[in-house]
Amino acid sequence: MKWLWVLGLVALSECLVKIPLMKIKSMRENLRESQVLKDYLDKYPRSRAHVLLEQRQSPAVTYEPMRNYLDLVYIGIISIGTPPQEFRVVLDTGSSVLWVPSIYCSSPACAHHKAFNPLRSSTFLVSGRPVNVAYGSGEMSGFLAYDTVRIGDLTVVAQAFGLSLEEPGIFMEYAVFDGILGLGYPNLGLQGITPVFDNLWLQGLIPQNLFAFYLSSKDEKGSMLMLGGVDPSYYHGELHWVPVSKPSYWQLAVDSISMNGQIIACDGGCQGIMDTGTSLLTGPRSSILNIQNLIGAKASGDGEYFLKCDTINTLPDIVFTIGSVTYPVPASAYIRKDRSHNCRSNFEEGMDDPSDPEMWVLGDVFLRLYFTVFDRANNRIGLAPAA
Repeated sequence: MKWLWVLGLVALSECLVKIPLMKIKSMRENLRESQVLKDYLDKYPRSRAHVLLEQRQSPAVTYEPMRNYLDLVYIGIISIGTPPQEFRVVLDTGSSVLWVPSIYCSSPACAHHKAFNPLRSSTFLVSGRPVNVAYGSGEMSGFLAYDTVRIGDLTVVAQAFGLSLEEPGIFMEYAVFDGILGLGYPNLGLQGITPVFDNLWLQGLIPQNLFAFYLSSKDEKGSMLMLGGVDPSYYHGELHWVPVSKPSYWQLAVDSISMNGQIIACDGGCQGIMDTGTSLLTGPRSSILNIQNLIGAKASGDGEYFLKCDTINTLPDIVFTIGSVTYPVPASAYIRKDRSHNCRSNFEEGMDDPSDPEMWVLGDVFLRLYFTVFDRANNRIGLAPAA
């Protein structure tokens, strides 16, 4: 039976579509190099989406309070329209909307990015419906449209997407990417709108209703999004499957978080989100402060935590237990060294989620270590050590 399962995976790997991802400089690095990081963090100490949520509570706005793209480093290439217009987008499991800038956008941020020109596409249709998305670190407002979207060799027809008219603040001004393609569940996005991945399945473009991510640790190239199948050469051992606990985000139950055999967070269990749109490991304030203290990280004026770089070789693993399986995160993963040879903690206080104050987000720090399958057909997540 095991050999049949392996042969099945090999067969599926021949049908899947692989989308190469690029590793880029993060917004945080760009802000730091431009010497405006502290000003930005002072201005937006809390999630922008929660502030907007408190102010407006508008049903016309899609709120994504967990989204904070400051540290994002992986993007992919898609095209929209006929003939195709190319965009660099975040392939984001923590949201569901596809949007890119439009030529009608008046914000300074749009001047720094490629903008979609509807007049140059013969397959473009406008809906007239307004689109407003509030993220953790900014917001976008515009209008809904339909057009052909190409991702790799796959072509989705009549795909709904947002075109920005405004991108206020400096949310996107320092971003290397143009827009965002959400891979979360449909109920995270705009009501009545079918997201890109759902259309890939509904239009018969992929053999299996799942996708997977392999994130390279060091190289700028080598990272991969797999659509419609799994290539077993990208991981070691067997996939361990965990049910999705709440089908909106790719959310699962975490048993505990420990160091040296002692539980240091998530005592009694908590929830975690597997999130390609977040680079760091984020969690509740008290738990994160405890971990920073345990690893000897000291706070700086801009809210980041610094460590001595030689501790990378001496600090123990921090172990996430999920579905009774242990997933160690070594110090070499939870500490990052920048170009100036300063070392920072990859743990960060998360954005408040009123519905679950114990929510953790397992971003790219975790996903680089563990190949991850997002199985929509069975509402489950598969994890295995990355090759």
